[in-house]
Amino acid sequence: MSLLALSSSLKKWTTYCVTVLNSFICYLVFLIFDFLDAVFCVIYRYLDGRIEGVASPCCCSKGDTQKKKKKKKKLMNDEDDGLSDSLYQRKSFFREMGLLQFGRKREDSNGKCGGRKVNSWSDCGCESCLSWVNVNGGDYKLHFVVKEPLMASGENCKGDTYENVIFLHGFMCSSSFWTQTVFPCFSENVNHNYRLIAIDLLGFGKSPKPRDCLYTLKDHVEMIEKSVVQTLQLGTFHLVAHSMGCVIALALAAKYSKCVKSITLVAPPYSSSEEKDACLNALEKFAGKKLWPMLSAGSSFMSWYEHLGRTICLIYCRNHRIWEKILKFITRKRDLHFFITDMTRHTHQSAWSSMHNVICGGAKFIDSYLKILTKSGVKINVIQGDRDQILPMECISNFKLKAPKAEINIISNADHSTVLLGRENKFAHSLEHTWAFCS
Repeated sequence: MSLLALSSSLKKWTTYCVTVLNSFICYLVFLIFDFLDAVFCVIYRYLDGRIEGVASPCCCSKGDTQKKKKKKKKLMNDEDDGLSDSLYQRKSFFREMGLLQFGRKREDSNGKCGGRKVNSWSDCGCESCLSWVNVNGGDYKLHFVVKEPLMASGENCKGDTYENVIFLHGFMCSSSFWTQTVFPCFSENVNHNYRLIAIDLLGFGKSPKPRDCLYTLKDHVEMIEKSVVQTLQLGTFHLVAHSMGCVIALALAAKYSKCVKSITLVAPPYSSSEEKDACLNALEKFAGKKLWPMLSAGSSFMSWYEHLGRTICLIYCRNHRIWEKILKFITRKRDLHFFITDMTRHTHQSAWSSMHNVICGGAKFIDSYLKILTKSGVKINVIQGDRDQILPMECISNFKLKAPKAEINIISNADHSTVLLGRENKFAHSLEHTWAFCS
């Protein structure tokens, strides 16, 4: 055997050993997480009962009841409840072995918001986080920021009506994702002729975080419709969205296909509904059990382990004022970066349910939304980084198959965040070009 062949064989063997070792370590670590999540389920059931008098519902049952309900709904041609299969059918060693039978049933709220508004003992109760509770006699709406056109009077200097643009942020972000980055970069033409509207999605930022809401796609769309589209009386509008916001933007655009002029999707989590078990496939694709890179590991941890995720929220989100004071002292800064503050402006319920019911659950509907938008002739613009650690590049190829007329822009050396951050001026310019094309 030649030296070159021996070197190649040794390299293959080393790669194989590293792969096997990595798989074993992942299996062992996530097995421990499975066990800890089961333990914390019992702990929270006890604490909820002691503190609130009733145990909060969770998703730890095997999901047989949910399967039967969904099958019955399908046979009766009832409307989909919007709940993702990934909520109850996530694979767990203890669930597969039949050892995880202590899950608490979720209350039937018919998929609508408006149940108990009071926050859980494990959620933050500061004035900022509960500012929405007693607003407008309980008829709460989303928080949003509007950048009105200069010299706004309903029309621009040419007598034309202003254009409206709705911006939707991604997971665990807020309207600051747009107002602090892209808004200052627009040209004078946009500043004079466009009304820019950045929304805090339901359960995030300064928007309401109702405790019993299921945070389905329908919930998110209806709140945007109620809070922005109807309140501001938008006849037509453009849509711009990032990550999780892309799924909500597609649902909103499909509902208002005759009103939407264009939709720009930045790093959209696309997973075809034609796949069997679309929701579970989406969970594996976007938050598969990985230990590296760190961003993927964090997504895995928070998406698979309901009660461990609640523990993180209890430690970090509930005490965000303390952590923010510590960070300000360490960094000697008066104001923290919006990324840091946005990470805590949610509850465990809003983050957990939105992750599953929007990102994973949306996989059931995206293809139908794209079909509607393609038929209506809505301009679709997709921007994706070629080094995105969350979304595989194959997602964009599959997206193009469902929306052949969509314009796909691949940004080199950009990941899930830097596809926009760090190139705000270029991004703003590309938006202006899209909007001008649709005028």
